[in-house]
Amino acid sequence: MSTGYLWVKALHIVFVTSWFAGLFYLPRIFVNLAMVPDAGAERDRLLLMARKLWRFMQPLMLLAVAFGLWLWLGYGVGGGWMHAKLAVVVLLLGYHHACGRLLRRFERGESRRSHVWFRWFNELPVIALLVTVVLVVVKPF
Repeated sequence: MSTGYLWVKALHIVFVTSWFAGLFYLPRIFVNLAMVPDAGAERDRLLLMARKLWRFMQPLMLLAVAFGLWLWLGYGVGGGWMHAKLAVVVLLLGYHHACGRLLRRFERGESRRSHVWFRWFNELPVIALLVTVVLVVVKPF
């Protein structure tokens, strides 16, 4: 393995980990937003936190995807497991997009989902991470 490959792989792991931190925490903020009244200082603070986290997550997602593409296309990393991983990545990008839509609904005061729904929604990236790690480490096919 070349040094360049290892650097790209390391950076991919760092940005994926950082992006996942946001994917774990933003829906947790949504849980709390769903539990507070539609007006007030607590809601304003949670919305501020969610907006800042959302803006921070954007470049992390882009860098994670960019370094992943570099590994895949530039170094020929792949196999059957890679196709499954790419499917999970596409689902995660959809989840990321859904988080943005949910944030905009909260900002407009249009979110009517319960905190319980958001607790379940918050578990989806955990499942995606588990599947992705198994695919990358075990390479079952």
